[in-house]
Amino acid sequence: MSDRILGGMGLLLAIFFIWQATLIQESFISDPVGPKTFPIIIGVLVAVSSLAILFKPDDEPEWPDFSRLFEVGLTVAVMIAYAYALPVAGFVVSTAVTAGYLSWRLGTPPLKAVIAGVAISVGIYVIFHLVLGLSLARGPWGF
Repeated sequence: MSDRILGGMGLLLAIFFIWQATLIQESFISDPVGPKTFPIIIGVLVAVSSLAILFKPDDEPEWPDFSRLFEVGLTVAVMIAYAYALPVAGFVVSTAVTAGYLSWRLGTPPLKAVIAGVAISVGIYVIFHLVLGLSLARGPWGF
């Protein structure tokens, strides 16, 4: 029963997402694909996945115990904090802290998680900002 609820909620979310994507304003200077295409593709993928869950649910899913659910909730809280920290601390610092925490929660020893967080953050910064020229959130240190 819980799979069908999840599938139904996912389908409603996909419909809402696609509807919102169709409301995106296009400027007179845009590429042929336009800004609506990618969000609509994501919405369609979510809708197809939700339909698969609706029509072929598991027999009876096993829910994790409270400590695991708490950990998932904490991870969601960290991702929300990451979104709020981006404009304040900048991309590099926010991503390093978040990636380090997530690496640690996935089982990496603490020191290696810190190294992984810094490496992930700097690596993404180099590729997206320095190589591809995309703008990322600047922190108080200018990067």
